[in-house]
Amino acid sequence: MRFHPWRRLRALRNVDLTWARMDGVLGATDGVCRIVMHPDQSQAQRRCTLAHELAHVELGHTGPVDAHDERATSQLAARWLITLEQLLDALRWADDLPTVADELWVDEPTLLARLDGLTDAERAALMVLWQEVERGC
Repeated sequence: MRFHPWRRLRALRNVDLTWARMDGVLGATDGVCRIVMHPDQSQAQRRCTLAHELAHVELGHTGPVDAHDERATSQLAARWLITLEQLLDALRWADDLPTVADELWVDEPTLLARLDGLTDAERAALMVLWQEVERGC
């Protein structure tokens, strides 16, 4: 079952979404009650941007965040959007990362964040998949 950031947003009755053009920024949040998103995004980008901003809210980021917090936010949003099963299924047949991202209905930065945040058990499952693919299974 896919994660639906729009449903998550709707469930958070205290969080308002507005649209605004922002230079070099796809989304922003105060971490409490407001999310702003740039309107000129693909559906996959909107899905990923909203999930990312919701992750900031979930993690309680109410002020400026450092690189560590931003990475944690990206990985949480990616984990919500891409289950291990979905990732493995897409990697079974896709030839490149843009195709995998398209299949998973995410943008490439979100896919890369998911890969970066794999647990040891998930990495082991990925290795098993690669061995199967190499053998032609």
